[in-house]
Amino acid sequence: MRLLLYEWCCSGGLQGPDAAAVAGDAPPAGLIAEGRLMLEAIAADAARLPGCDVTLLIDSLLPASARPGLPAGDSCREVAPGEELAALVAAAEAADAVILVAPETAGVLTDRLACLETAGLADRVIGGPVGFARAAADKQTTCDKLAAAGVPVPAGQSLGADAELPAGFRLPAILKARDSAGCDGLLKIATAADYRSPTGPARLESLAAGTAASLACLCGPGGVVPLLPLEQLFTDGRQPAFRGLRPLAAARRPRAQQLAVRAIEALARATGCRPRGWVGVDMIMGPRADGRNDRLIEINPRLTTSFVGLSRGQPGGLVGPLLEQAAGRPVTIGPWNLTACELLLP
Repeated sequence: MRLLLYEWCCSGGLQGPDAAAVAGDAPPAGLIAEGRLMLEAIAADAARLPGCDVTLLIDSLLPASARPGLPAGDSCREVAPGEELAALVAAAEAADAVILVAPETAGVLTDRLACLETAGLADRVIGGPVGFARAAADKQTTCDKLAAAGVPVPAGQSLGADAELPAGFRLPAILKARDSAGCDGLLKIATAADYRSPTGPARLESLAAGTAASLACLCGPGGVVPLLPLEQLFTDGRQPAFRGLRPLAAARRPRAQQLAVRAIEALARATGCRPRGWVGVDMIMGPRADGRNDRLIEINPRLTTSFVGLSRGQPGGLVGPLLEQAAGRPVTIGPWNLTACELLLP
């Protein structure tokens, strides 16, 4: 199999027109470091597969110190500034499968999925389709469709740029851009004095009490395979930052898996699009053992950072199962090495 790996930060995205919208004022080093971590983990997993020929797209301006360390035999294709999309399509045409890693912010993910679908390469992409990804990338649309299907989500509403805090909205709350990834631009609002008007389309939602959890699922024609549920770790403060993941308490894992599968299936029905590949689901596990106050927060239609830890927790890695599930073939997930699944960012 000829496998193409693309990760937006390391594959030329930071040299393109979307860079300012994604990175903002933050130095690109942090984005590159996380992207490199993802690429190295995927490439290491793919190296375990017999007969897998791996090609990576690499930003030609990426410093040597920031380039991913790759298994012997992997090849790199240099991407010149401004040539990212053309290079992605050209390399995808020569591949049997494409693993695409990109943020939802500013339509980066859906634009690249659409580009590959327009080129007639949708069946090679381990991700998408565009209809599912576009709905999942919009946090308000996701919650609206899930609520309509009976999936529990926090109470909330959409806000436009420069909107004031709606009168009577119950606090504490969370304010976040409708198309952001991770904690980008996320703001905790304890009192009205904490509120800051959004600079673009946003979602304001009630702060759900409980444990933040994340669950990755492998999706394909045969359905949804939930992986090990993880607890999300964040810094404290009004603008929390993601710090890492660790296995969720065993007693909570079954209901986390059930809620994640339920949410993905509901969004697939609502959009008429069955997802293909890795889909992440974020939720709040409430204190009740019966799950009555669990809340689904968002669906991430892309490969998430959790891959890094989870892939270490499976002896054979996860690229093989990811490709098999996307192709509609049976997948077997073995016992987890829980310690190996822990991931703490520097």
